[in-house]
Amino acid sequence: MNDIKIKSRAKINLSLDVLAKRPDGYHEVQMIMQQIDLYDHISITKDFNSNNISIETDCEFIPTNHTNIAYKAAEVLKNKFKLPFGFKIDIKKNIPVAAGLAGGSANAAGVLKGINELCELNLTLDDLMDIGVKIGADVPFCLMGSAALAEGIGENLTPIEGLKNVWIVLAKPSISVSTAEVYRGLDLNNIKNRPDTTLLLNAIKSRDLNTLSKEMSNVLETVTEKKYYVIKQLKNKMMEFNAMGTMMSGSGPTVFGIFKNYKKAKAAYENLSIINKQTYLVQTYTKEKQLS
Repeated sequence: MNDIKIKSRAKINLSLDVLAKRPDGYHEVQMIMQQIDLYDHISITKDFNSNNISIETDCEFIPTNHTNIAYKAAEVLKNKFKLPFGFKIDIKKNIPVAAGLAGGSANAAGVLKGINELCELNLTLDDLMDIGVKIGADVPFCLMGSAALAEGIGENLTPIEGLKNVWIVLAKPSISVSTAEVYRGLDLNNIKNRPDTTLLLNAIKSRDLNTLSKEMSNVLETVTEKKYYVIKQLKNKMMEFNAMGTMMSGSGPTVFGIFKNYKKAKAAYENLSIINKQTYLVQTYTKEKQLS
């Protein structure tokens, strides 16, 4: 086999709490992560005419050199296993960039899984996750997929069953947010409203969308909303268009809403699309853990 195609899926946060800042500069977090059926297409081809890694993409906003996290993923495996050929990686983007949806981490996870299969490296999921966390904190979750409680810096994952086929509308405003800047702006001593993670996990387990939608919480909103009022505006619009609940994902700026059924979600999507270009109608995605 000389080439392989992979889907790399985005995620949303159903909760996000920041507990402390560590001496190494990272933050201790506790968050519930859920994959959604919005994905990039990644093609990986062995390049026997070169020993280099090359990246092509249809998105002008992501780098095609060694600073691309997908490049780093390929480089790690190439060096670790002394692979005597290069790789051509083509990324067709559907996940918006710098959006709080782990698009870059999903690409890196897709490359790790793809090269593992393409080159018959026989790495287990745990092996890949150990490699992935050195590339990015969200990469292990993107490798594992479905849904999980994430702790530590995001690498300590406890799988949960997650939400099945729940309709979600995403709205990414035309701004980009620096995750590092958001965390720097967070005042850990003055966070008034933190998510009740146990309550939310129980709501997910019992399929109680009402409780989940009302109690979702992301402490990073306290920073990003203050800087970008458009986030609050989009959340208000989501509720105006009959979302059961709405929240910012990750460090933002993407806002998502949970909807009771397809009809309500479709109506919200159509209305939001008029005022916000990058709007998406998707479902939550759950699948058994596997490497394909």
